[in-house]
Amino acid sequence: MQKFILLIFSLLLYQIGFAQQSSKKPLDHTVYDEWQSVASPKISNNGKYVLYQVKPQQGDAKLYIKTVNNKLLQSVSRGDSALFTSDSKYAIFTIKPWYKDTREAKIKKKKPEEMPKDSIGILALETGKLQKYPDAKSFKLAEKGAFLAFLATKTPLKDTLKKPAADTVKKISDQLLESKKAGAVLKIVQFKNGSIKEIEHVTDYEISKEGTQIAYVIAAPKNNKQVKSGLYMYDVLAGTSKLISSGKGTYKSLVFDEQAKQFAFVAEKYPEKALSKPFSLYYYDFVNDTAQVLIANNDKQLKENWSPSGFSRLRFDKNGAKLYFGTAPNPIPQDTTQVDFETAKLDIWHYQDDYLQPMQLKNLRRDLQQNFLAVIYPQQKDKKFIQLEDEYLSDSYVAQLNHAAYILAVTDTGKRVSMQWKGNTLKHAYLISTITEERIPINSKAAKGRFQLSPAGKYVIWYDYERKNWFSFATATRKTVNLTGRIAVSFSDEENDSPDDPQPYGIAAWTENDEAVLIYDRYDIWKINPITAESQNFTNIGRLNKTTIRYNIPVDKQYFIGAKEDLWLMAQNTISKQWAYYKKNIASLKNPTQLPFVPMGYSEAIKAKDAEVYIYTKSNVAKPADLYSSTDFRKEVQLSNINPQQKEYNWFSSELVSWKTPKGYTSTGILYKPENFDPTKKYPMVVYFYEKLSDGLYRYQAPAPTPSRLDIAMFASNGYLVFAPDISYTIGEPGPSAVEFINSGVEHLKKNSWVNGSKIGIQGQSWGGYQVAYLITHNNMYAAAWSGAPVVNMTSAYGGIRWESGMSRQFQYEHTQSRIGSTLWEKPELYIKNSPLFQLPKVETPVVIMANDADGAVPWYQGIEMFTALRRLGKPVWMLQYNGEAHNLIKRENRKDISIRELQFFDHYLKDAPAPVWMVKGVPAVQKGRNFGLELVK
Repeated sequence: MQKFILLIFSLLLYQIGFAQQSSKKPLDHTVYDEWQSVASPKISNNGKYVLYQVKPQQGDAKLYIKTVNNKLLQSVSRGDSALFTSDSKYAIFTIKPWYKDTREAKIKKKKPEEMPKDSIGILALETGKLQKYPDAKSFKLAEKGAFLAFLATKTPLKDTLKKPAADTVKKISDQLLESKKAGAVLKIVQFKNGSIKEIEHVTDYEISKEGTQIAYVIAAPKNNKQVKSGLYMYDVLAGTSKLISSGKGTYKSLVFDEQAKQFAFVAEKYPEKALSKPFSLYYYDFVNDTAQVLIANNDKQLKENWSPSGFSRLRFDKNGAKLYFGTAPNPIPQDTTQVDFETAKLDIWHYQDDYLQPMQLKNLRRDLQQNFLAVIYPQQKDKKFIQLEDEYLSDSYVAQLNHAAYILAVTDTGKRVSMQWKGNTLKHAYLISTITEERIPINSKAAKGRFQLSPAGKYVIWYDYERKNWFSFATATRKTVNLTGRIAVSFSDEENDSPDDPQPYGIAAWTENDEAVLIYDRYDIWKINPITAESQNFTNIGRLNKTTIRYNIPVDKQYFIGAKEDLWLMAQNTISKQWAYYKKNIASLKNPTQLPFVPMGYSEAIKAKDAEVYIYTKSNVAKPADLYSSTDFRKEVQLSNINPQQKEYNWFSSELVSWKTPKGYTSTGILYKPENFDPTKKYPMVVYFYEKLSDGLYRYQAPAPTPSRLDIAMFASNGYLVFAPDISYTIGEPGPSAVEFINSGVEHLKKNSWVNGSKIGIQGQSWGGYQVAYLITHNNMYAAAWSGAPVVNMTSAYGGIRWESGMSRQFQYEHTQSRIGSTLWEKPELYIKNSPLFQLPKVETPVVIMANDADGAVPWYQGIEMFTALRRLGKPVWMLQYNGEAHNLIKRENRKDISIRELQFFDHYLKDAPAPVWMVKGVPAVQKGRNFGLELVK
C-alpha cells in the first residue's frame, strides 16, 4: 500500500512538473534584445569592491558597483568603461547617451560632432558620493594619482541623464564645430574636494604615472592672439602650467618616464601648406627644466632622408636611461601637378613581390605608418643613439620588464613568397644589444617557430615545428638548450588531423626573475629550468585522469609568478567535460589539491592585486554566466542575477552522446533537448557542426540573432532536438570524413523512438557550410539543409584570395582546414572528389545557401556556383545574399532577418508548417526593401 501511495505521489509530482514545463512559452524572435550578459568585470586592488556591466543585446547597459559580499553601492544606467583607482577609493566610469537618442541622431544623419556625448561619473566608494561631469570626449586616470582628466566640449550640456532643450543643442552643436578645429576643454578633477581646473583648446594630453604632471597640447584658434599654440606642462600639486615647446603643428606620442623626471614627444611645426612634414623627437628634463630636440629630420645619426616617425610609440625603459622611438623614411611629398581624372589607376602584380597585391593593399595603412625601432640615451652627454630595427629586421619585441639589455628581432625577409601556399614563413631570430648594437643570431637555419622573449629578457624561447620541441637561448651564455627533448610526452597537438605541423599547446607563464618557464602538454603543465632543461611535471595528474589543466595569471600587468605564489589551475576532464579548480604552490613538489568537478563552465578568474579574492563567471547550459566572488573557489558569493525572464520560457538541456563510426572510430557529440522533452513523442532534429564542439557541453547558449550559425536556444525551445557531432579527419578526405562521423552519429540517434528519422535537417557555416553541401550529395537522409558560405568547387576556390587578409587560399587546401594535403596539379582527383559541385545532380534535399557579396574568407562566387547549378538541375534551392556583408553577418538587422528565415525554412520541411512568401514566390528586385517575403502562405 505504501509503495502504491508513493507511486501515485511520484506520478502527481511528475504531472505537476510537466504542467509547469508545458505552460512555459517557446522563445521567439522578439526576445533577443532583452537577453543579458555580464561584461567588463573588475575588482579593486584591496579586494573589497567589484564592478561589472549587465548588457542587453541591444539597448542601454547598467553598471553595478558592489562590495565582494554583494552589497550594492551604486547602479548606473548606461555606465561604461569603468575602473577602480589604484588606492581602491573611487570608481570612475563614463555614462553613455540613451540608446534611443543615439539611434534618433543616426536616423537624422547627424555629424559626429553633433552626436550625443558621454558623461563621466566618479563614485567615492566609502561615502557613496557620486559626482557627474557631462559631455566628455575621453578620460585618463593617473595610475597612482588622486584625480582624473578628461576632454569636454566648451559649454557642456547639464547631463546625459536629462534631455536638453533644442536651443541648447544648437548652441552646443556650433561650439562642437569650433572645438573640432581648435581642440576641446581639458578638465582636471580632484577626487577629494571635487575641484575642477579647466584648460581650453586642448587636442591631446597625457598623465604621469604618479599623477603629479599632465602634459597637454594647445591648438590656438585662428585670430586669437591671447592663446599660444604649443605643448604645456601642468604641475598638479602647484596648480601651475608652463609652456615647454611653442609653435603650431602636430604633437604626438606624449610620454613620461616612471618617475616623471623626463618627458618626450614627437612633433612637426611646418607651415600648414607644406608638402612634406617630417617629425622631430623632443625631450624635456624636469630637473634642469630644459627642452630640446634630440633627433631631427636628416640628422647625421639617421639614414639619409630619414626622420623620427610621427606614428611611432615612444617609451622610456623602467630605469629611465633609454628612450625607445621609431624612425622612418621621410614622407614622400604629394605631386600637386597630377590631375586625378587624368591619372591611370591600376595594381601591378609582380611574381617576386614579397606579398600579393591584395595583401599589400589590405595592409597599406599599416605599411604607410611603418617605422623602425631605435633607442637613444637622453641623459648621456653624447646622447648615444642606436638604430635597432631596419628594413631587414623590422619585427622586434622588448621584454615586458623593459630594462633588459637586449631586444628580440625576428625576420622572414626573402622567405615570404612561400606564404602563398604554406600560410606561414620561415624565420631568423636575433638578439640586438641596446648598448652595443651587436646582433646575435639565435638560429643559424631559418625555422618555422614562435619566438618569445622572457619577461626579464634573459632568454629567448621558441617552439620549433620541425623538431617538435621547445628551445631556449640564454642572453648571458648564448647557449641553446632543448627544453623538452628528454621528456617522454608530446608538447604539440596529439590529435592533429591536418596536413601540417601540429601546433604547440603553448606557454602558461614564467616564474620570478625568469627562473623557470611553465609549458603545456596535452594535459599537464611542466615546470622547466631554461638553462639546464631540468623539468618537473608540475601538475602530474592531468594525463593520468584525462584532464586538461591550464593556468592564466589572474592579476592585470603581473608578468611572472612569484617565488612562493599559490596558483589556482583550471581543469576540464576530457571524458565528462566537467570543470574544476586545482590549487598548488609554485614551489611545491606535491600534487595539486583538487576541488570537486562540476557540470559547469568557468571563465578565467580575475584576482585582486593586494588580496586573495577572485571574481569569475560560471554557467552551464541552463544557467546564465553570472558573476561570483570567492577566496577559495569553495565558498562563493553570487554578484549578478541576469536573465530572470528565462524561467518564463521553455529552455533546454544538454547531454553527451558517444558512438562508433563505420570504420570503428569512437566519436562524441552533444544532444540538446527541449526542457519539456517527452520520450513518448517524436521530435524533428537539426544537426549543427563545426570541427569539434563537445568541450562546450556546459556552455550557456543565449538566444541571439545569428551571424551564421544555428541558434541552438531558439530551435531547442521550439521543439527541436539539436545534435552537434565532433568530426575527425583523414588527410585528403574532408568530405568522406564528414560522412563518416556526422551521418553515423545521426544514425545512432535515429535508433531512439523519440527521433523522427524522416524529419532531420542539417546546418553549417563556412567549413560547416562546405560539409552540408557535401553531405547532401552523398545520400538523401536529410529533409532540409542550410549551407552558409560554402565552398563547393575546390578547383576554382584553390587559386582565389581571402579578401579579408589578401592572402592566397592555396595554403588552406595544402596545409590547414581543407585538409587536401597536395597541390591542385599534384592530386587533382582529390580536389574533384571532395568538391560537391561535381556531384550536385545527386541532390534531392531542399537547401538554402547564404553567400554574401563582401565575404572576405570564402569567395562569394562559390555560393553562386552552387545555386546556379542546382537551379539548372531543377532542385529546390534558395540563396540569401546580404549586401555589403562579410563572411559572418555583422549588422544586427541582418542577423535578425536570417534568424527568422532559418526557423521558417526548417519549420516548413521538418514540422510541415506553411512556407513563407520568400520561399514560395521569391522577392523580385523591384520589390527590394519594400517586401521582405516573411509572411506565411496559408
